Amino acid sequence: MTLQPGQSAEIQKVFGPAEVAAFAELSEDRNPIHLDAEFAAQTPFGHPIVHGILLSSLLSGLLGQHLPGQGTIYLGQTLKFVRPVLVGESVTARVTVAQVRDDKPIVTLTTEVVNAKGEPCVQGEAVVKV
Repeated sequence: MTLQPGQSAEIQKVFGPAEVAAFAELSEDRNPIHLDAEFAAQTPFGHPIVHGILLSSLLSGLLGQHLPGQGTIYLGQTLKFVRPVLVGESVTARVTVAQVRDDKPIVTLTTEVVNAKGEPCVQGEAVVKV
């Protein structure tokens, strides 16, 4: 596949309580803001929120399976968490080719996760080897 700036790929996902609980166990991050509805009700969010890193994992899936695709190797990723995602809320993760190096098989992509309203929740940039 020849990569060109502007190419993009996206996937949609809903992280429900079971996925969030499984990630909490795998990551050792059992912060009650993610798992305890009573605790979360007392926070500014009012409801449990999805781990930001769990949301960001969708970007890895996109890069390794869709764009650039299988064999892609992460070299770096920046992340900015700009808005929480409530457990059970639909999100769309998107990667867009920003730059393709001429001298090496290295590609820079903008990365983002948006909520159902299209509001940014996670923003960043990935650098990968293809």
